[in-house]
Formats: sequence, C-alpha cells, structure tokens
Amino acid sequence: MSTAPDPAIVAADVRRALAEDLGFGDLTASLIAPGTKLRTRVICRDEAVLAGRPWFDETYAQLDQSLQVHWSCQDGDVLAPNQLVCELAGDAASLLSGERTALNFIQTLSGTATQTAAFVNEVAGTRARILDTRKTLPGLRQAQKYAVRCGGANNHRLGLFDAILIKENHIRATGSITAAVQSARQGHPQVLVEVEVEDLQQLREAMAAGAQRVLLDNFNLPGLREAVALADGTVELEASGNVSLSTVRAIAETGVDYISTGAITKHLRAVDFSMRFVG
Repeated sequence: MSTAPDPAIVAADVRRALAEDLGFGDLTASLIAPGTKLRTRVICRDEAVLAGRPWFDETYAQLDQSLQVHWSCQDGDVLAPNQLVCELAGDAASLLSGERTALNFIQTLSGTATQTAAFVNEVAGTRARILDTRKTLPGLRQAQKYAVRCGGANNHRLGLFDAILIKENHIRATGSITAAVQSARQGHPQVLVEVEVEDLQQLREAMAAGAQRVLLDNFNLPGLREAVALADGTVELEASGNVSLSTVRAIAETGVDYISTGAITKHLRAVDFSMRFVG
C-alpha cells in the first residue's frame, strides 16, 4: 500500500485547481434547474494503474459534501480498458462543476503511476529500485510523488529540505567533494548525504569522505559495473542519466542499488477517463 498523502496538501491542491477552473462561478452549470439530481459513472478507457483518489474525493467534498462517491477500485490497482472506476450521485450542477478538475487529477496521477509501473516491471528480479526525481509538475510535487508510490517505486528526496545531494556546482563552490561532504555531515548529521560523481576517481573521493550514497551520473554500462565492484557494498549506488524503458533493465543488471529517472513524472501520458451520466 502507498503511504497516504498529507490531507492538507491535497486540500490545497484542490482549492487551487477549483479556483483556476471556476473563477467567479460555473456559468454553464447555472443553466440547470436547482435541485436536479443525477447519477454518473467514471470509466477508464486505457490499461492503467489508478492514482489520485484523494484528490478526486476532495474536489467533490469542497464543492458539495452531500455528493456520494462509491469507488470500485483502489489506488495502485491495475485497470483494464472500459473498467468502471467509481459512481457518483447527487446535485447535477455540483457534479458537472467538479467533473474536469476531478478527472484532471486522476488522469495525470494515473499517468504517473502507469509510467512508473512500467519501469518497475522492467527491473523485476534485480536488486535495483526505481526512484523519482524533483522533475515534477510545478505545484503537484507531493501528488506526483504519491502517484510514484502507487506505481510501485520509491521516492527520492521530496525537495531541497529533506536530503543533501551534492552536485558539480556545489563541489566547485565548496572547493572539493571532501569539503562538501564533511560540511554536510557536520551541519546536518540527521539527513542523507549523497554525492553526484562523473568518474571513478570522484567515486573514490566521495566514499572516502563519508558519503552515504553516490549518484553515478551518465556512466556507461562498463563504468557502472566498475563502480559496483569498487564500492563492493560499502556505499549505496544510484544510476541516473539517459534512463529509459529500453535501457533501464541493462542498467539494473549492473548491480546498482537505485535507478533514478525523471521520465516517470515528466514523460507521462494522461490516462483516458470519462464521466458519463446515467438514468
């Protein structure tokens, strides 16, 4: 099961999305006679992994708490084409006003989960675990990180605040890998300290300095295998750069611990969901 998202973040995401869509009011829905009741079904048209139920539910909770939503599946479930996802009943104007916002959340987050699951499936049987990155849609970081978990992968750091990743420019600014790692370990002993390296010499320095994880940036396959042999389990190794569905299996088979890719959050295709009124 995926760790539940923070309700406060879900609520804030939804408030922002509804304000963007509704503005000063839904002019078209105002044409419907007050008190009109309808039932509707949400259908998934693609094979996909579902994600985004909390955002869907919150959309309608903020619009009209009298609406009833009955789900047929859970986040993380694999959906078949034309599968029923949920049914809703209540005020027709409320159902219509929330339709696009609610569907936008699940189509985007299910797209993230579906892409993630494809990468996870590719590395099945290896030790490698798929990680996301900070390459997320602005304002939807937590939502996409949740969707990644629904797809079976793990989260890298949530932002700049919860882990340290020392990159090339940080190294230049501090003077060396050793200086940067020592400063990080002294100033923030409670957080993960990771160093991005471009060759085996930098890997040796990062290991000697006490890095807990090393990101092997754009290493080729022979280079990754050399790095795994050199580290010999003494430090976690993460491969990144030019990772795709066609390359991820070979990368995993080198023996690295993690593979991070922005593709699961930025190279996604929205899942096709449709809402159809019945009765």
